Amino acid sequence: MLSIIATPIGNLGDITTRAIETLSGVSAIICEDTRVTGGLLHQLGLPKKNLISMHGYTDPKKVDLVISRLIQGEHMALVSDAGTPGISDPGYALVSRCRAEGIILQVVPGPSAFLAALSASGLPINHFLYLGFLPLKKGRKRLLLTFAETPHTIVFYESVHRIEKTLHELADVLAAQPDRPIVIGRELTKLHEEVVSTTVSGLPGIAGNITKKGEFVVVVGAYKETASDDE
Repeated sequence: MLSIIATPIGNLGDITTRAIETLSGVSAIICEDTRVTGGLLHQLGLPKKNLISMHGYTDPKKVDLVISRLIQGEHMALVSDAGTPGISDPGYALVSRCRAEGIILQVVPGPSAFLAALSASGLPINHFLYLGFLPLKKGRKRLLLTFAETPHTIVFYESVHRIEKTLHELADVLAAQPDRPIVIGRELTKLHEEVVSTTVSGLPGIAGNITKKGEFVVVVGAYKETASDDE
């Protein structure tokens, strides 16, 4: 069986009792970075276990080995560096293989940065579009242009190195909608958590002053058709 376990995105107190119990009982833990997961286990007072790194460049033979162990009856866990596995990390590939092989899957839910940002945004989230990280180059401008007429809340991740550029790009492509709401979350659940609410017209000022540290989640309010749109 493979247990898919969500881990804290910042605050260690967000780990669930069920997650701790499951991590302590598995024979091996599949993770992105063994140093990060090893540190988490140490903080939780759990044995280091057999940690298996699995990322976008992992040799397919390692995946085959993990699948073989699971088929033989081992109980293993899948975690990401932070948050829920399979969201903006390569975990989905292993889960897909498990599905194909008929391996039992168990989900131990918990923290997720984009869901935390949506909850704190104050924007309608009964329908939303999650985009992960935006493309670095190819298709980026085309994707951003679609935001102008997307009729539901949009949420995506951005790195500290690109946040300023991205906010300026949003200000440009949504310039005709200056009052459209934008919420920016930084270091969610951590000591220096920050959630900034603004509008498209306020983005240039925010971009130049926002703290360039940590990880960011950007939430864009839905496009709302106005009477002038029909003229």
